[in-house]
Amino acid sequence: MSLEILVVDDSALLRRVECDIINSDNKFKVTDTCKDGLEALEKLRTKKYDGVVLDINMPRMDGLELLQQLQKEKIKANIVMASTLTVEGANEAIKSLELGAIDFVTKPSNIIEAKGDAFKKALLDVLYAATKARVHLKKPSLVVAADKTAAASVNRLKKPGQNKIIAIASSTGGPKALQSVIPKIPADIDAPVVLVQHMPAGFTRSMAARLNELSKVQVKEAEDGELLKKGVVYIAPGGKHIVVKRKGAAHVIGYSDMPPIGGLKPCANIMFDSLGQTGFDEAVCVVLTGMGADGTNGILSLGKKKSVHVIAQDENSCIVYGMPRAIYEAGVVDEVVALSKVAETITKNVGVK
Repeated sequence: MSLEILVVDDSALLRRVECDIINSDNKFKVTDTCKDGLEALEKLRTKKYDGVVLDINMPRMDGLELLQQLQKEKIKANIVMASTLTVEGANEAIKSLELGAIDFVTKPSNIIEAKGDAFKKALLDVLYAATKARVHLKKPSLVVAADKTAAASVNRLKKPGQNKIIAIASSTGGPKALQSVIPKIPADIDAPVVLVQHMPAGFTRSMAARLNELSKVQVKEAEDGELLKKGVVYIAPGGKHIVVKRKGAAHVIGYSDMPPIGGLKPCANIMFDSLGQTGFDEAVCVVLTGMGADGTNGILSLGKKKSVHVIAQDENSCIVYGMPRAIYEAGVVDEVVALSKVAETITKNVGVK
Protein backbone atom coordinates (compact mmCIF):
# COMPACT_ATOMS: atom_id res chain seq x y z
CA MET A 1 0.00 0.00 0.00
CA SER A 2 1.31 3.45 -0.93
CA LEU A 3 2.19 5.95 1.81
CA GLU A 4 -0.29 8.85 1.99
CA ILE A 5 1.17 12.32 1.49
CA LEU A 6 -0.24 15.83 2.03
CA VAL A 7 1.20 18.66 -0.12
CA VAL A 8 0.85 22.24 1.15
CA ASP A 9 1.90 25.16 -1.09
CA ASP A 10 0.28 28.41 -2.16
CA SER A 11 1.54 27.97 -5.75
CA ALA A 12 -0.89 25.86 -7.76
CA LEU A 13 1.84 25.16 -10.30
CA LEU A 14 4.34 23.92 -7.73
CA ARG A 15 1.66 21.83 -6.02
CA ARG A 16 1.02 20.14 -9.35
CA VAL A 17 4.73 19.53 -9.98
CA GLU A 18 5.29 18.14 -6.47
CA CYS A 19 2.25 15.90 -6.78
CA ASP A 20 3.46 14.55 -10.11
CA ILE A 21 6.91 13.82 -8.66
CA ILE A 22 5.55 12.13 -5.54
CA ASN A 23 2.97 10.08 -7.45
CA SER A 24 5.66 8.92 -9.90
CA ASP A 25 7.05 6.72 -7.12
CA ASN A 26 4.74 3.84 -6.29
CA LYS A 27 5.81 4.03 -2.63
CA PHE A 28 3.86 7.29 -2.29
CA LYS A 29 0.47 8.73 -3.15
CA VAL A 30 -0.67 12.34 -2.70
CA THR A 31 -4.10 12.06 -1.13
CA ASP A 32 -4.71 15.75 -0.31
CA THR A 33 -3.40 19.23 -1.19
CA CYS A 34 -3.78 22.60 0.54
CA LYS A 35 -2.94 26.16 -0.46
CA ASP A 36 -2.03 27.48 3.01
CA GLY A 37 -1.39 26.52 6.60
CA LEU A 38 -4.95 27.06 7.76
CA GLU A 39 -6.29 24.51 5.31
CA ALA A 40 -3.53 22.11 6.28
CA LEU A 41 -4.25 22.53 9.98
CA GLU A 42 -7.86 21.49 9.46
CA LYS A 43 -6.72 18.43 7.51
CA LEU A 44 -4.12 17.45 10.12
CA ARG A 45 -6.64 17.79 12.95
CA THR A 46 -8.80 15.07 11.46
CA LYS A 47 -6.53 12.86 9.36
CA LYS A 48 -3.18 11.13 9.72
CA TYR A 49 -0.70 11.27 6.83
CA ASP A 50 2.51 9.31 6.40
CA GLY A 51 4.26 12.48 5.26
CA VAL A 52 3.64 16.19 4.67
CA VAL A 53 5.46 18.47 2.21
CA LEU A 54 5.05 22.00 3.58
CA ASP A 55 5.94 25.33 2.01
CA ILE A 56 7.30 27.98 4.39
CA ASN A 57 6.01 31.24 2.88
CA MET A 58 2.23 31.24 2.42
CA PRO A 59 -0.66 33.67 3.06
CA ARG A 60 -3.00 33.47 6.08
CA MET A 61 -0.83 30.92 7.95
CA ASP A 62 2.73 30.16 6.87
CA GLY A 63 4.67 26.96 7.43
CA LEU A 64 6.38 28.08 10.65
CA GLU A 65 3.09 29.23 12.15
CA LEU A 66 1.54 25.88 11.26
CA LEU A 67 4.39 24.01 12.97
CA GLN A 68 3.90 26.14 16.10
CA GLN A 69 0.18 25.40 16.12
CA LEU A 70 0.76 21.67 15.64
CA GLN A 71 3.09 21.71 18.65
CA LYS A 72 0.52 23.62 20.69
CA GLU A 73 -2.20 21.11 19.82
CA LYS A 74 0.19 18.16 20.17
CA ILE A 75 -0.52 16.96 16.63
CA LYS A 76 2.25 14.69 15.37
CA ALA A 77 3.25 14.63 11.71
CA ASN A 78 6.28 13.72 9.57
CA ILE A 79 6.89 17.07 7.89
CA VAL A 80 9.33 18.04 5.14
CA MET A 81 9.75 21.77 4.54
CA ALA A 82 10.20 23.39 1.13
CA SER A 83 12.72 26.20 1.61
CA THR A 84 14.17 28.82 -0.72
CA LEU A 85 17.94 28.97 -1.18
CA THR A 86 18.37 32.42 0.40
CA VAL A 87 19.80 33.62 3.71
CA GLU A 88 16.25 34.18 4.96
CA GLY A 89 15.16 30.81 3.59
CA ALA A 90 18.07 29.08 5.33
CA ASN A 91 17.26 30.72 8.66
CA GLU A 92 13.60 29.71 8.28
CA ALA A 93 14.62 26.14 7.44
CA ILE A 94 16.70 25.86 10.61
CA LYS A 95 13.82 27.33 12.64
CA SER A 96 11.40 24.81 11.11
CA LEU A 97 13.63 21.94 12.26
CA GLU A 98 13.58 23.34 15.79
CA LEU A 99 9.78 23.40 15.56
CA GLY A 100 9.51 19.73 14.68
CA ALA A 101 10.03 19.38 10.92
CA ILE A 102 12.03 16.26 10.05
CA ASP A 103 14.03 17.72 7.16
CA PHE A 104 13.78 20.16 4.28
CA VAL A 105 14.21 20.29 0.53
CA THR A 106 15.45 23.32 -1.41
CA LYS A 107 12.60 24.86 -3.37
CA PRO A 108 13.38 25.30 -7.09
CA SER A 109 13.73 28.88 -8.32
CA ASN A 110 11.89 28.28 -11.60
CA ILE A 111 9.66 25.76 -13.35
CA ILE A 112 12.53 24.29 -15.38
CA GLU A 113 14.39 23.39 -12.16
CA ALA A 114 11.15 22.16 -10.61
CA LYS A 115 10.69 19.66 -13.42
CA GLY A 116 14.37 18.62 -13.41
CA ASP A 117 15.84 15.36 -12.18
CA ALA A 118 17.78 17.03 -9.33
CA PHE A 119 14.66 18.36 -7.59
CA LYS A 120 12.80 15.11 -8.21
CA LYS A 121 15.55 13.06 -6.56
CA ALA A 122 15.94 15.51 -3.66
CA LEU A 123 12.21 15.56 -2.92
CA LEU A 124 11.76 11.79 -3.08
CA ASP A 125 14.91 11.14 -1.01
CA VAL A 126 13.92 13.52 1.77
CA LEU A 127 10.32 12.28 1.74
CA TYR A 128 11.52 8.69 2.02
CA ALA A 129 13.67 9.64 5.03
CA ALA A 130 10.84 11.59 6.66
CA THR A 131 8.31 8.78 6.32
CA LYS A 132 10.78 6.49 8.09
CA ALA A 133 11.26 8.96 10.93
CA ARG A 134 10.15 8.50 14.51
CA VAL A 135 7.74 11.20 15.66
CA HIS A 136 6.69 9.49 18.90
CA LEU A 137 9.98 8.95 20.71
CA LYS A 138 10.27 6.30 23.40
CA LYS A 139 11.82 6.90 26.80
CA PRO A 140 15.62 7.16 26.31
CA SER A 141 17.53 4.06 27.31
CA LEU A 142 20.40 3.90 29.78
CA VAL A 143 24.00 4.08 28.62
CA VAL A 144 25.15 0.61 27.61
CA ALA A 145 28.40 -0.86 26.40
CA ALA A 146 28.29 -2.14 22.83
CA ASP A 147 29.33 -5.58 21.67
CA LYS A 148 32.77 -5.15 20.09
CA THR A 149 33.59 -8.75 19.22
CA ALA A 150 34.07 -7.81 15.56
CA ALA A 151 36.40 -4.91 16.33
CA ALA A 152 39.74 -6.71 16.72
CA SER A 153 41.37 -4.66 13.96
CA VAL A 154 40.57 -1.32 15.63
CA ASN A 155 43.24 0.33 17.78
CA ARG A 156 41.91 0.95 21.29
CA LEU A 157 45.11 1.62 23.24
CA LYS A 158 44.50 4.42 25.75
CA LYS A 159 47.28 6.63 27.05
CA PRO A 160 47.15 9.40 29.68
CA GLY A 161 47.48 12.96 28.45
CA GLN A 162 46.46 12.13 24.91
CA ASN A 163 45.95 14.85 22.32
CA LYS A 164 42.40 14.20 21.12
CA ILE A 165 39.94 15.38 18.48
CA ILE A 166 36.15 15.02 18.47
CA ALA A 167 34.48 14.12 15.16
CA ILE A 168 30.69 14.08 14.79
CA ALA A 169 28.47 12.85 11.94
CA SER A 170 24.70 13.36 11.60
CA SER A 171 22.03 13.49 8.93
CA THR A 172 18.21 13.35 9.04
CA GLY A 173 17.11 14.75 12.39
CA GLY A 174 20.64 15.99 13.00
CA PRO A 175 20.14 19.76 13.22
CA LYS A 176 17.67 19.36 16.08
CA ALA A 177 19.73 16.58 17.71
CA LEU A 178 22.83 18.79 17.60
CA GLN A 179 20.97 21.37 19.68
CA SER A 180 20.86 18.74 22.44
CA VAL A 181 24.59 18.06 22.12
CA ILE A 182 26.70 21.07 21.15
CA PRO A 183 25.25 23.55 23.73
CA LYS A 184 26.05 21.05 26.49
CA ILE A 185 29.74 20.79 25.60
CA PRO A 186 31.79 22.88 28.06
CA ALA A 187 33.71 25.90 26.74
CA ASP A 188 36.98 24.46 28.04
CA ILE A 189 36.64 21.07 26.33
CA ASP A 190 40.15 19.76 25.75
CA ALA A 191 39.82 19.15 22.00
CA PRO A 192 38.62 20.72 18.76
CA VAL A 193 35.39 19.42 17.20
CA VAL A 194 34.84 18.71 13.50
CA LEU A 195 31.30 18.00 12.35
CA VAL A 196 29.58 16.78 9.19
CA GLN A 197 25.84 17.36 8.92
CA HIS A 198 24.29 16.38 5.59
CA MET A 199 22.86 19.68 4.36
CA PRO A 200 22.85 21.65 1.09
CA ALA A 201 25.17 24.58 0.41
CA GLY A 202 23.87 27.78 1.98
CA PHE A 203 22.22 26.21 5.01
CA THR A 204 25.14 25.13 7.20
CA ARG A 205 26.13 28.75 7.90
CA SER A 206 22.69 29.41 9.40
CA MET A 207 22.87 26.21 11.45
CA ALA A 208 26.34 27.15 12.74
CA ALA A 209 25.15 30.64 13.68
CA ARG A 210 22.16 29.24 15.56
CA LEU A 211 24.27 26.68 17.45
CA ASN A 212 26.81 29.38 18.26
CA GLU A 213 24.05 31.46 19.88
CA LEU A 214 23.06 28.51 22.07
CA SER A 215 26.50 27.17 23.00
CA LYS A 216 29.40 27.81 25.36
CA VAL A 217 31.87 26.60 22.73
CA GLN A 218 32.38 28.64 19.57
CA VAL A 219 30.56 27.15 16.57
CA LYS A 220 31.40 28.17 13.01
CA GLU A 221 31.33 27.01 9.42
CA ALA A 222 34.73 25.48 8.66
CA GLU A 223 37.02 27.51 6.38
CA ASP A 224 39.70 26.11 4.12
CA GLY A 225 43.13 26.39 5.75
CA GLU A 226 42.03 27.58 9.19
CA LEU A 227 43.84 26.39 12.28
CA LEU A 228 42.04 23.96 14.58
CA LYS A 229 41.61 25.22 18.14
CA LYS A 230 40.32 23.48 21.24
CA GLY A 231 36.83 24.54 22.26
CA VAL A 232 35.75 25.35 18.70
CA VAL A 233 33.24 23.38 16.60
CA TYR A 234 33.97 23.40 12.85
CA ILE A 235 30.96 22.49 10.69
CA ALA A 236 31.59 21.27 7.14
CA PRO A 237 29.95 23.70 4.69
CA GLY A 238 27.12 22.26 2.60
CA GLY A 239 28.53 21.20 -0.75
CA LYS A 240 32.11 20.83 0.59
CA HIS A 241 34.00 17.81 1.91
CA ILE A 242 36.33 18.63 4.78
CA VAL A 243 39.53 16.92 5.88
CA VAL A 244 41.91 17.55 8.77
CA LYS A 245 45.57 17.99 7.83
CA ARG A 246 48.86 18.48 9.65
CA LYS A 247 50.56 21.85 9.42
CA GLY A 248 53.82 21.60 11.34
CA ALA A 249 52.91 20.84 14.93
CA ALA A 250 49.35 22.09 14.37
CA HIS A 251 46.33 20.97 12.34
CA VAL A 252 44.15 22.79 9.83
CA ILE A 253 40.87 22.31 8.01
CA GLY A 254 41.13 21.49 4.32
CA TYR A 255 38.49 21.34 1.61
CA SER A 256 38.45 18.27 -0.62
CA ASP A 257 37.43 18.58 -4.27
CA MET A 258 36.30 14.95 -4.44
CA PRO A 259 32.86 14.44 -6.02
CA PRO A 260 29.85 13.54 -3.85
CA ILE A 261 30.13 10.10 -2.24
CA GLY A 262 26.86 8.24 -2.54
CA GLY A 263 25.22 11.57 -3.30
CA LEU A 264 26.66 13.14 -0.13
CA LYS A 265 28.79 16.28 0.00
CA PRO A 266 29.93 16.74 2.71
CA CYS A 267 30.57 13.08 3.48
CA ALA A 268 31.48 11.94 7.00
CA ASN A 269 33.58 9.03 5.71
CA ILE A 270 36.04 11.47 4.14
CA MET A 271 36.30 13.49 7.35
CA PHE A 272 36.82 10.44 9.58
CA ASP A 273 39.32 8.82 7.22
CA SER A 274 41.44 11.99 7.05
CA LEU A 275 42.06 11.84 10.82
CA GLY A 276 44.24 8.77 10.27
CA GLN A 277 46.97 10.98 8.81
CA THR A 278 46.97 13.49 11.66
CA GLY A 279 49.04 13.83 14.81
CA PHE A 280 46.14 13.32 17.19
CA ASP A 281 46.59 10.42 19.60
CA GLU A 282 42.91 9.55 19.69
CA ALA A 283 39.68 10.42 17.90
CA VAL A 284 36.40 10.44 19.79
CA CYS A 285 33.93 9.64 17.00
CA VAL A 286 30.23 10.34 17.45
CA VAL A 287 27.48 9.09 15.11
CA LEU A 288 24.03 10.62 15.49
CA THR A 289 20.63 10.18 13.84
CA GLY A 290 20.48 9.81 10.07
CA MET A 291 19.61 7.67 7.06
CA GLY A 292 22.14 5.31 5.52
CA ALA A 293 25.59 4.33 6.72
CA ASP A 294 27.81 7.39 6.20
CA GLY A 295 30.62 7.41 8.76
CA THR A 296 31.01 3.66 9.16
CA ASN A 297 33.70 3.07 6.52
CA GLY A 298 35.58 6.16 7.59
CA ILE A 299 35.67 5.09 11.24
CA LEU A 300 36.71 1.55 10.28
CA SER A 301 39.57 2.97 8.22
CA LEU A 302 40.55 5.44 10.96
CA GLY A 303 40.51 2.71 13.61
CA LYS A 304 43.28 0.83 11.80
CA LYS A 305 45.60 3.83 12.14
CA LYS A 306 44.60 5.60 15.36
CA SER A 307 43.12 4.91 18.75
CA VAL A 308 39.37 5.60 18.53
CA HIS A 309 36.50 5.81 20.97
CA VAL A 310 33.16 5.49 19.21
CA ILE A 311 29.87 6.80 20.61
CA ALA A 312 26.55 6.03 18.87
CA GLN A 313 23.16 7.57 19.59
CA ASP A 314 20.68 4.98 20.78
CA GLU A 315 17.73 3.81 18.69
CA ASN A 316 15.03 5.18 20.97
CA SER A 317 16.23 8.78 20.74
CA CYS A 318 17.04 8.78 17.00
CA ILE A 319 14.70 10.39 14.50
CA VAL A 320 16.08 7.89 11.95
CA TYR A 321 18.12 4.96 13.26
CA GLY A 322 20.32 4.39 10.22
CA MET A 323 23.85 5.73 10.63
CA PRO A 324 24.12 4.73 14.33
CA ARG A 325 22.80 1.26 13.51
CA ALA A 326 25.36 0.82 10.73
CA ILE A 327 28.36 1.65 12.91
CA TYR A 328 26.97 -0.46 15.77
CA GLU A 329 26.52 -3.46 13.49
CA ALA A 330 30.10 -2.97 12.26
CA GLY A 331 31.15 -3.88 15.81
CA VAL A 332 33.26 -0.85 16.68
CA VAL A 333 30.98 1.11 19.01
CA ASP A 334 32.25 1.63 22.57
CA GLU A 335 29.13 3.26 23.99
CA VAL A 336 25.48 3.53 22.92
CA VAL A 337 23.84 6.48 24.65
CA ALA A 338 20.59 8.44 24.60
CA LEU A 339 20.79 11.82 22.88
CA SER A 340 20.53 13.57 26.25
CA LYS A 341 23.76 11.82 27.36
CA VAL A 342 25.90 12.37 24.25
CA ALA A 343 27.58 15.62 25.36
CA GLU A 344 28.25 14.23 28.83
CA THR A 345 29.81 11.09 27.30
CA ILE A 346 32.00 13.15 24.97
CA THR A 347 33.23 15.30 27.86
CA LYS A 348 33.92 12.24 30.00
CA ASN A 349 36.15 10.78 27.29
CA VAL A 350 37.95 13.99 26.35
CA GLY A 351 38.18 16.02 29.54
CA VAL A 352 38.53 19.78 29.98
CA LYS A 353 41.55 22.05 29.93
